[in-house]
Amino acid sequence: MATFQLQRTAPLPLDEAWRRLTTWSRHGEAVPLTRMTVTTPPPVGEGTRVVARTGLGPLSFDDPMDVTVWQPPEDGSPGYCRLEKRGRVVTGWAEIEVRPGPGGRARVIWREDVRVRFLPSFCDAVLAGAGRRLFGRAVNRLLRQA
Repeated sequence: MATFQLQRTAPLPLDEAWRRLTTWSRHGEAVPLTRMTVTTPPPVGEGTRVVARTGLGPLSFDDPMDVTVWQPPEDGSPGYCRLEKRGRVVTGWAEIEVRPGPGGRARVIWREDVRVRFLPSFCDAVLAGAGRRLFGRAVNRLLRQA
């Protein structure tokens, strides 16, 4: 189990930071070699299924995720989303939290627990570090782009 957390602040209102982070199709633009597909009908919320297809050609795999908690920010209150990873290769969970930060900025907390099938547990620290760097860049990009 590789668990990591990252935090960012952005000069955005909470609802805009939330929108940028939870428009799932945009994640494919921010995560290398990944294409995102929402496989359930709108609106997005609890019960939405998202599939990340990562890799090149035959060396690709699907990472299906179900949104199990969906609490958008409202009237200045924090927003919180939890995704459960239900793939054959990748399992675990991800949490996205958007809360008021200093100076009216949005504070983002991204937590993730990833398990990769067939990867021995002694690789967890390396996997967590790689996840922190990869998703740190992705969150930065998502927050920058309208």
